[in-house]
Amino acid sequence: MDKMVIRGGERLLGQTRVSGSKNAALPILCAAILTPEPCTLRGVPALRDIRTTRLLLDRLGVKMSADAGDVVIDAKNLSGHEAPYEIVKTMRAGVLVLGPLVARLGRARVSLPGGCAIGARPIDQHLKGLEKLGAHIRLEHGYVEAEAPQGLKGAVINFDVPTVGGTENLLMAATLAQGKTVIANAAREPEIEALAEWLRAMGAKIDGDGTDEITIRGVTELHGADLPLIPDRIETGTLMVAAGITQGNVLLQNVRLDQVEAVVDKLRQAGLVIEPENDGVRVVGPHKVRAVDVRTHPYPGFPTDMQAQFMALMCINDGLSVVTETIFENRFMHVLELQRMGASIHIEGRSAMVRGTPFLSGAPVMATDLRASASLVLAGLTAEGVTEVQRIYHLDRGYERLDDKLIALGAKISRATQDTV
Repeated sequence: MDKMVIRGGERLLGQTRVSGSKNAALPILCAAILTPEPCTLRGVPALRDIRTTRLLLDRLGVKMSADAGDVVIDAKNLSGHEAPYEIVKTMRAGVLVLGPLVARLGRARVSLPGGCAIGARPIDQHLKGLEKLGAHIRLEHGYVEAEAPQGLKGAVINFDVPTVGGTENLLMAATLAQGKTVIANAAREPEIEALAEWLRAMGAKIDGDGTDEITIRGVTELHGADLPLIPDRIETGTLMVAAGITQGNVLLQNVRLDQVEAVVDKLRQAGLVIEPENDGVRVVGPHKVRAVDVRTHPYPGFPTDMQAQFMALMCINDGLSVVTETIFENRFMHVLELQRMGASIHIEGRSAMVRGTPFLSGAPVMATDLRASASLVLAGLTAEGVTEVQRIYHLDRGYERLDDKLIALGAKISRATQDTV
C-alpha cells in the first residue's frame, strides 16, 4: 500500500492538462452494453475505477481494448447478466449495468452496493423507475433481480429527489423501451449530458438533458459510436485550488469553464484570478486567501465533490468561513486530519466553521475517501515541513497521475510504501 510524501512550500508554476472525466466515462462504458456494434470512447483516464469497470464488463462477455486512452468496447457477445458483489462493493458505479442489461437482455442480477464511507447512497429511485418501465424487481440475498422478458415500456418517472446514478440508469434503459419515457426531477450534471450525447451518437432519441425533465423516445436498436470524453470538472477544480493554495501561476488545458461555474465563482471570491487564455485557463493564486462561505448543492450548485478541497483552501484564509454540506451526512471525515495539520475547524451539524491560520504544519494523515485524500494533498502542498498521506489508493480511484502532474508544476512529492502494523 502506497503513501504520498509531500514537502510543502513550493509555488506551482507551468502548465498541465486535465484528464477525461471519470464520472462521465463509467456510465458511457456501461451504455456500450446496449449495442452489439463496437464503440470507441476517446481520452479515457487510466484509473482504478476504469479498470474495475473493465473487469465487470469482461465478466459480462464484453471485450475491451485500450490504446493511449482510446477505449474500444465490443458487446457483440454479451452473455452474462450478473454484476457480483466482489466488484460492486469496490465501485458503486457497478450498479450502472442494471438498466442496460435489462434493456438489452431482459434480465439482470446486480449486487446491492452496500454502505459508503461518506453517507447513505441508496438505489431505491433506480428500482422504482425500472418498475415504472415494466421490469419485475426482487431483492434476494443482497442482489437486485430484475426481469422484463417482454421488453421495457415507456412511462413517466418522477424522482423523489434528483439522483445522478438513477437518471443515468433509467436514461440508458429507456433508449430501448417501447414508446416515450419522461424522467422528471432528473439530475442535471454535465455527466448526464455527456451520456445523453453518447446515446444520441448511438442512435437514441433524447431531449431535455441538462434540464430537470428528460424525454426519451425508444428505438428498436442502437449502433456503435465514436466520441471524445469531456474533461473532468472535479480534477479541474482540484488543480485550480492547488494553484491558489500555493500562490501559484498555472495554465490548465482541456477545461470546460461552463461546467465549473459555481466553483470558479467561489474561487474568484477567495482571491484567485481565473481567466481563459489561448486554449486553456490561467489560474493565479492570491498572496492572501479571502474567507468565503460555501454550501454544497446538486448541479449547477457547488459540487459536494469539491467541498473537501475548498475547505483545505479555507484553512489558510484571512478570517472565518462556513462550509455547509447538504448532500452527504458524513462528508467531514477529512476535518480531523486537517486539524492534525494545525487547521482550526469546528463542526456544528452539517456545517464546518473554518478559521484561517497563518500556516499549516506537515503531519502524518490518513485519507478516508477519494475527495478527502485530495484535500490532504492540497493541504500538504502549502504546509510547512513534510506531510505523509496514507491510504493514497483512494486518490488513484479518481485522479489520473495527480502526483505526477503536481511534480511537473514544481511540487516536491514522492511515493513510498506505507508501513503496516
